[in-house]
Amino acid sequence: MSQYDVIVIGGGPAGYPAAIRAAQNKLKVACIDEWQNKDGSYAFGGTCLNAGCIPSKALLESSELFHRTQHEFAVHGIKVANVEVDVPTMQKRRATIVKQSTAGISSLFKAAGVTPLQGHGKLLSGNRVEFTGKDGKKEELTAKHIILAAGSIPTELKSLPFDGEQVIDSWGALELQAVPKRLGVIGAGVIGLELGSVWKRLGAEVVVLEALDTFLPMADGAVSKEALKQFKKQGLDIRLGAKVSGADKSKGGVKLKYSDANGEQTLEVDKVIVAIGRRPYTKDLLGEGTGVEVDERGFVKVDHECRTSAANVWAVGDLVRGPMLAHKGKEEGVVVADLIAGKYGEVNYKVIPSVIYTAPEIAWVGQTEEEVKKSGRAYKVGSFPFAAAGRARAMEATAGFVKVVSATDDDEILGIHIIGPMAGELIAEAVLAMEYSASTEDLQRTIHAHPTLSEALHEAALAADKIAIDFPNR
Repeated sequence: MSQYDVIVIGGGPAGYPAAIRAAQNKLKVACIDEWQNKDGSYAFGGTCLNAGCIPSKALLESSELFHRTQHEFAVHGIKVANVEVDVPTMQKRRATIVKQSTAGISSLFKAAGVTPLQGHGKLLSGNRVEFTGKDGKKEELTAKHIILAAGSIPTELKSLPFDGEQVIDSWGALELQAVPKRLGVIGAGVIGLELGSVWKRLGAEVVVLEALDTFLPMADGAVSKEALKQFKKQGLDIRLGAKVSGADKSKGGVKLKYSDANGEQTLEVDKVIVAIGRRPYTKDLLGEGTGVEVDERGFVKVDHECRTSAANVWAVGDLVRGPMLAHKGKEEGVVVADLIAGKYGEVNYKVIPSVIYTAPEIAWVGQTEEEVKKSGRAYKVGSFPFAAAGRARAMEATAGFVKVVSATDDDEILGIHIIGPMAGELIAEAVLAMEYSASTEDLQRTIHAHPTLSEALHEAALAADKIAIDFPNR
């Protein structure tokens, strides 16, 4: 029976950082992961590296370059004729990037001294783990501490189950080898919008069906409104209040059945991406008598430090409450590894950024204006459009704006919301400011290089007090 100080079950963006940090803390660590690619090979990195964050960004980058070549380069005086997209080559690049990323984790494990175990891990009672290797052999492992980081899987529609061909999940949507003529996307969340954007840029007719009557309800209202305008301008057909009830499949495609404010409707497409969310992956994860509690939605119950109801068993990432974001899981994994080692660790859940990698990008941190208003706290708002930013004009990327929401009484920044070029990069400054409880004045007095996109954040902070320089104050 192999013994460790820490066993991590799951090698995704929450699990592998936990294993590395635990090893950095001089603990004996093993990390178990069961991810299998469609060719049967094993790989660390979970959904994020294999079929989520990394491959989707590779395709978003490729498809945006294709779109810009077609629609933007001429403005720059660059003439390109007969532009074509080679999807197999594009997909080969995506696969190469994925392999580089997953191989990198194996190298990091080796450098840190983490024992990698590829196969299935199941928590047993008494700090034991049943490990089933690639060859099917079972082995019992023990550890002083066990971290559950098994991640999540796509939620399936009961009326429209995945078949891997015509009805596909996000992973299947990343591996299409040809551009579908007609593509249906169920769900206008982060995944649905990103995948819809990829295939729309490459030439597909894309219809997005969203059951909710509001678009991106988790984002600031002004950002949601601007995003919907921009996406429709790009040709994405987004239909709100559209509740899918079923479908008829044939060799010719899929006829979706849905209802909206106008009654029963149908939509004929070649393929359907179901992107209605994700759920915790707990299949065969918990054995009898472990004492680990799971809530009604399938999430493992934890306290504010990610401790489960079982002694010395922790859970992090998509398995537990909070946003299903890779960086949130990573931070939890690192914090837990430090707590196990007797060090200080805490996750500041109030300043976890969210990013949607569409064009324009969308990013935010903290409270929306609607949330602040509902709280009753007096507030002020500053906004600055990228159309007034010199760098954005030079980039032909003037859509969108930066919005700062601050408290009136003590000037504390309560939320920052961005829709526009490189929003996912710009939001880091906002996160850092809020982590240190910065005021609007702190941002105002921080010198930003010119010309840069970050000046928009500076100007939005100035606008909150009606002292913006590069845009009329209102």
